[in-house]
Amino acid sequence: MVTVSPSECEAAPKWSYALQLPHDPRAAGIARVTLRAVLAGHGVSQLSYTAELLASELVTNAYRHSTGPATLRLRGLGGGRLRVSVWDTNPHIPPPFDRRPSPVRPVPVDADGGRGLFLVCHYADAWGGYPLGDDLFGRGGKLLWCEIGPPRATGRAAAA
Repeated sequence: MVTVSPSECEAAPKWSYALQLPHDPRAAGIARVTLRAVLAGHGVSQLSYTAELLASELVTNAYRHSTGPATLRLRGLGGGRLRVSVWDTNPHIPPPFDRRPSPVRPVPVDADGGRGLFLVCHYADAWGGYPLGDDLFGRGGKLLWCEIGPPRATGRAAAA
């Protein structure tokens, strides 16, 4: 019989959900509602505001820049941390997810787009992306992800 010690299990996700989304402009809204319910069910509603913003931006990016379905994955990492990832069919890794570590520069005021992923990088504790090779079903694409944790204490609470 094989056993696993508790210290080995700490690296594994505490919980995980995957939501398959069609290529539909309503996908970001559906992702937000689902995320809100999952976080409430796991007692980490304090992450909802930021997590909804980040998931919405990643799903919107998938809708705008791919022609196929997307998958939102939510993973509880323990310690109140959350990983949000979105897979889509386009293998291109957009800036600033295509290079690390480099400073994220603000989007020019007159630019037509590019602010969504800038927001993800600004509000996430960690983020990244990588292309995925074709699997048995001919799906490739990319995965963009970000992680957030509980709000950090500031001011007098941090000093105490």
